[in-house]
Amino acid sequence: MAKLTYKIVEHDGGWAYKVGATFSETFPTHQDALRAAEIASAEQQVAGATDGIQYEDADGKWHEELADGRDRPQTEVSD
Repeated sequence: MAKLTYKIVEHDGGWAYKVGATFSETFPTHQDALRAAEIASAEQQVAGATDGIQYEDADGKWHEELADGRDRPQTEVSD
């Protein structure tokens, strides 16, 4: 199972959380970014509905799959 880490970092003149190479919006304070990361981390773990998805791969081929709404990653916040 995947594990996502929400890391609090200085960014663009303020603070943000970063997951992999992706930054959140910029927050004015470290505490604001930490709180936003805690909320996003908790929401990421909430199960959704199982549903069909379609996507195009890098070669332009379309795929259809059933996405299990219970398959949620583990998350943590690193300050």
